[in-house]
Amino acid sequence: MPLDIKKYYTDAQALLKGHFLLSSGNHSDTYLQSAKVLEDPKVAQVLATALSKQILEAGISLECVCSPALGGILAGYELARALGVCFIFTERVEGQMSLRRGFGVKANEKVLICEDIITTGGSALEAARCIEAQGGKVVAYAGLANRGFCQRVGSKLAKKPECKLPDGVPLFALEDFIFDMYDPKDCPLCALGESKAIKPGSRGN
Repeated sequence: MPLDIKKYYTDAQALLKGHFLLSSGNHSDTYLQSAKVLEDPKVAQVLATALSKQILEAGISLECVCSPALGGILAGYELARALGVCFIFTERVEGQMSLRRGFGVKANEKVLICEDIITTGGSALEAARCIEAQGGKVVAYAGLANRGFCQRVGSKLAKKPECKLPDGVPLFALEDFIFDMYDPKDCPLCALGESKAIKPGSRGN
């Protein structure tokens, strides 16, 4: 029986409703707070194991998992554990995604980029460029949840123009979460004038 991923988010009070400012700058009435799901190590293990199974069944060969800080670290670490490979992370230094803390990759090392949530894939792509700059090879992307802009393996949803991930590199995720997003100047929530968009993610609070 497949995992009910949405139930995990709901049970952890991680499927939030309100007026939110997303990392992309857009607004939404729904927000996924994966940190609340992953604060239970047993749940994190279950989700990462399910994600690793998809990757292994697809025949993806990899040597390392890399996540962009901060949101992707817990998901990436647990996925690396499930796959039995090493884990590293990138982080922003003066706005630029970088590999620090002695992390590095070898030439042609096969790396999977893991996020908690894949929206347009912008942060994941920045992490991938760090890997490629050192001669590594990005063989796949992964996330616990996919916001539906990028096409994941096993989903019938088509890739949308907003997706920044490259063609030809597979994306794995446990579920598609489709929510409305609005340009701030066209946001119906702002038009009501009853609330201000808040940012509950790692770059907010």
